[in-house]
Amino acid sequence: MAKALEGVCLPTGSVRLTKLTDVTALEGFDEGRLWVQDAAASLPARLLPEGDAIDFCAAPGGKSLQLAAQGRHVVALDRSARRLARLRENLIRTGLDAEIVVSDALNWTPKQAPKRVLLDAPCSATGTLRRHPDTGWLKSPVDVEKLAALQSKLLDHVAHIMADDGVMVYCVCSLEPEEGEDQVRAFLQRRPDFERMAITPDELPGLDMALNKDGDVRTLPSHWAVQGGLDGFFIARFRKIA
Repeated sequence: MAKALEGVCLPTGSVRLTKLTDVTALEGFDEGRLWVQDAAASLPARLLPEGDAIDFCAAPGGKSLQLAAQGRHVVALDRSARRLARLRENLIRTGLDAEIVVSDALNWTPKQAPKRVLLDAPCSATGTLRRHPDTGWLKSPVDVEKLAALQSKLLDHVAHIMADDGVMVYCVCSLEPEEGEDQVRAFLQRRPDFERMAITPDELPGLDMALNKDGDVRTLPSHWAVQGGLDGFFIARFRKIA
């Protein structure tokens, strides 16, 4: 597909276009063979064990599409019906299926305790600076503090509803330690019933430099610079101890 799109295939399987173009006019778009997603944003869904999954804070739905394309039953949860409309459109176009739920994540509990959860929490989005340089002026330290507090609540809620031995992947498109490394450290201190599941180099080909000593992922805009860079992302994975 990379050759047909005149793009470059990245180590994790994404195709990066080498020139500005109308994505909807690309070969295979109408047939549902592709969707738009930054390469860094495609990483978290790769790190969830096989099986049914819940995508918390799912809109606009790129990660839900990934999980559905893996053959899973997916629940895509978000409080914004407007932003979930994009996911509905893409599901129809791609022929994939997901159960869409419009609800505030903090007030929603599934009928059965989930075994696999992807939590892409609301964040400062400072990791998107390479594509949206105005983010550095639009977000303040106060915004980061408020968002970090919300992330803590979301982590605790997911931890509360998860099944024993369940796995959660937490991620934010942020460069701020308060939303990443510090957030995870505080969560593990609050929740001794959870342990970190270290992410290994073989799970993310070509991104050894993004793995820290704890087994979390910290991508930077400078990574894969020759191929155009990556959004800044932080990813951690946890298991609930039975």
